[in-house]
Amino acid sequence: MLNRCVAMTAICCLLSGLALHAEEPKAKEPTAEKLFDGKSLAGWKIAEKGAFDQHGAVTVKGGEILLVKGDSSTGIFRADQPPRMNYEISLEAKRTDGSDFFCGLTFPINDEYCTMLIGGWGGGVTGLSNVDDLSAVENGATGYQEFKNDQWYKIRLRVTPESVTAWIDGDSIFNVKIADAKFSIWWEQEPMRPLGIATWNTSAALRNLELKRLK
Repeated sequence: MLNRCVAMTAICCLLSGLALHAEEPKAKEPTAEKLFDGKSLAGWKIAEKGAFDQHGAVTVKGGEILLVKGDSSTGIFRADQPPRMNYEISLEAKRTDGSDFFCGLTFPINDEYCTMLIGGWGGGVTGLSNVDDLSAVENGATGYQEFKNDQWYKIRLRVTPESVTAWIDGDSIFNVKIADAKFSIWWEQEPMRPLGIATWNTSAALRNLELKRLK
């Protein structure tokens, strides 16, 4: 009888432990905020200063933002204030004409700014401008990839207190430790602050722009 009681007690403890484990709350996925409604440029402004004073046309058609190449830049920037840390931006972009960067994403890192370039320097350079005052073609974040015109690429950028990380079609293109780096932007991209997307002598299309605020 004693052995039976001990066995029953052990089973009850085990079941109780399983129940507690099952009731543990799961970490909630950050909700994605849409930065583009697919119909208009609501929330965005067209850059018109500096290198953007001879920008190309910016229109919305078929759920896409179309940036026609300018002399030398065409770009849009947010009219509101984005988070400066602990966030992730994702979008799809494609080059439709030209041979330079079709996604120059300028973004904040605490009190600093930096620009992620996709397809620069003749069409294939990826990276950050600037890291330790070095451009995207000459610092530790520099990468190379072939980009085809009229092909969509899924781009994702994450900024946390530890690092700035980016992916294209799910493949990592850089991971820069924030504590080890100084970030800045070229003067041409200053109109893109606080958060903007630009092209350089290139036409592009953008869609599915989203922002996640990370815990």
